[in-house]
Amino acid sequence: MTTQTILPVNTESIATISKRNNEPGWLTELRLKGLELASQLELPRLEKTRIDRWNTQDYGAYQDSTVIDSIEKLPATVQGLIKDQGLQDSLIVQHNSGVIYTKLSSELADQGVIFMDLHTAASKHEELVKSYLHKAIGMEENYITALHAALWNGGVFLYVPKNVEVTIPLQAIFLTDEGQATFAPHVLIIADTNSNVTYVDNYMSGELEGEVVHNGSVEVFAKAGAKVRYATVHQLGKKVTELTYRRAILDNDAVIEWIVGEMNDGNTMSDTNSILKGNGSSSDSKIIAVGSGAQKLNYTTKAQHFGKNTPSQMITRAVLREESTAIINGITKIEHGASGADGQQTEKVLMLSPKARGDANPMLLIDEDDVTAGHAASVGQVNAEQVYYLMSRGITRSEAEALIIYGFLAPVVTQIPLEGLQTQLQSLVERKLGR
Repeated sequence: MTTQTILPVNTESIATISKRNNEPGWLTELRLKGLELASQLELPRLEKTRIDRWNTQDYGAYQDSTVIDSIEKLPATVQGLIKDQGLQDSLIVQHNSGVIYTKLSSELADQGVIFMDLHTAASKHEELVKSYLHKAIGMEENYITALHAALWNGGVFLYVPKNVEVTIPLQAIFLTDEGQATFAPHVLIIADTNSNVTYVDNYMSGELEGEVVHNGSVEVFAKAGAKVRYATVHQLGKKVTELTYRRAILDNDAVIEWIVGEMNDGNTMSDTNSILKGNGSSSDSKIIAVGSGAQKLNYTTKAQHFGKNTPSQMITRAVLREESTAIINGITKIEHGASGADGQQTEKVLMLSPKARGDANPMLLIDEDDVTAGHAASVGQVNAEQVYYLMSRGITRSEAEALIIYGFLAPVVTQIPLEGLQTQLQSLVERKLGR
């Protein structure tokens, strides 16, 4: 496959932006190194997806952001989400290229929790950020990760100290509504020993005049005994091409729970990977997606087992309308020495149109004997007999199909422990289904 790796920026612009943001020298060097690598690397080779035909070049230009001190000054779309979910206590809002609003409750601040934009953290907590940034997602992986290392802006830095349990979700909203603005937030989470935290973010877009690429990265480090619940909802418009990598590295007895709602309207690639490095570490991934129009979707969920006695669970359910296509990859990799590992995965795709197409690709890669692993996958159309049965009970065809779809997604949605997120996903599913 021929790949196109034209650089959308040069070293001079990167250095200028870094200086304008008062970034430390080591961060400027990392950015320049990322740009250099991007000039040498290719686009990733995705399963059955010609990403070289996607828009991977329209990054726009960096835009300075004005920091505000009041929720009332936020864009209307953001205010609506805050009102619906009551996010005021601990919240970060990024608008296009930079974070414009940050609030952390005094109670959490007194416990040593750090919650701020990554730009600021790189200066205020230099050694901590420097020790972890780009360590879970190496910039040398491919063109996309290298370019992200050069261009990332805004983002979130979350640090939870040892033995601190955060009882309320920390939340972030990322909004792009300018087609010429660089939009590449980076989320870095460090949960120290025996800590517990829930983090929720939303990716949104407003009315865009031009196309834009969202190149995002999420890095999670869970130390021994730590538990991290990461929930993310993506509702970007047709003019946004999304390319997102998520990685979690887990020490002994650490836990990661991914909850991902993929509700974009444009072409989307996401790669979510849990690296179970420590003994007794575990991961649980729940992904739901709805495709519509002519969307091209490629979702990969992966669990890599290195430690002993490490369970992983992955559940992905996708609904496809109209002419949308989706490649759903589930990968369980059990390394030699990871005895007692238990890797389970399920991928299911429901197609609502003869022109929609979905592929479910479960993969078990096992290099150890003393393990348990299994997978289930299915791809199919809406069951005509089920529709007929419901219609015979006086339900319209559209309502019958809706009930079947909700029933199809329910095993994932009902397991989400955040009531507000369940409600939001239900509303987004209805929107994507044209209801």
